[in-house]
Amino acid sequence: MLTIDGSFKEGGGQILRTALGLSLVTHTPFRIGKIRAGRKKPGLRPQHLTAVNAAVEISGAQVKGNTIGSKELEFIPGKVIPGKYFFSVGTAGSTILVLQTVLPALLTASNPSHLILEGGTHNPGAPPFDFVEKTFFPLLARMGARVSVKLERPGFFPAGGGRLQVSIDPPSSLTPLELTARGDIRRKCARVILSHLPENIAKRELSVIEQELSWPKDHLKFEAVESSGPGNVVLIELESEEITEIFSAFGERGIPAEKVASQAVQQVRRYLETGVPVGSYLADQLLVPMVIMRGGVFSTIPLTSHTQTNMEIIKKFLSINIKVSNMEKNGSIIEVRKLRSYG
Repeated sequence: MLTIDGSFKEGGGQILRTALGLSLVTHTPFRIGKIRAGRKKPGLRPQHLTAVNAAVEISGAQVKGNTIGSKELEFIPGKVIPGKYFFSVGTAGSTILVLQTVLPALLTASNPSHLILEGGTHNPGAPPFDFVEKTFFPLLARMGARVSVKLERPGFFPAGGGRLQVSIDPPSSLTPLELTARGDIRRKCARVILSHLPENIAKRELSVIEQELSWPKDHLKFEAVESSGPGNVVLIELESEEITEIFSAFGERGIPAEKVASQAVQQVRRYLETGVPVGSYLADQLLVPMVIMRGGVFSTIPLTSHTQTNMEIIKKFLSINIKVSNMEKNGSIIEVRKLRSYG
């Protein structure tokens, strides 16, 4: 049984999610200790527990330690069974991160699957729904996978209550991902989403983006939505010839609207200055699909600790070499080659 240190490097929940996903794909049992030791509230939180239980449900796995607050877990995977599943976090915890856990196994399953997930859809510290819809899933399609998603209602922290549906059709053929150039930017758009909050917040956030990025007003949009509680997210979308990247920042109690918008603007500026197609969050998301499919190569901004941690956990389950090369403009090239495919 593989042993994993949950406090390794970044010490967050990604270690557990990657381990669960690759355990299901490779049929490798594992034991993990010090779960989320690098976080203020270590151990399993509701969204992590939902991810564990989802992995159990789709495979009939044997598990020990799947309780809230648990810092140790033992997981023995079973055979993945595609089908229709419903997973509810029960809080505002991220549905996207639960999906991230079971997606690799369902992509390598024998038949399609359909998921309904309830909880948070726009969470700090997690990819928002818009990111997986417009950035991540189109790149999976380029590699051969067919994944579609529909947002029925948004869910924000702390109320949650969001709901989305995901259809997963395993690929019949695979293509390596080649994404080393961004190409010309074709469209720019900033969108502020508000729920049960004053419209003035959106105006202040859009004003910051207009001034700091020098964008015309027709590039700025405001959308009011209904959800179980108040919420605010700033989404900045850059559509280029090869990829659409989305950058986000979330409103929080006590944080001025101007600061929220500036956080998103800073991400955009860094991305544009480096000139690469793949942002730091997308780099994290692409690694596991690449290693279970046909690999490839992409260029990104300098690697975060989060990405480096993910690479090391992947190597524990698969005997592969992920090559990282530095670029002249302070970026990185990540290359994954000569992999076996699963399923």
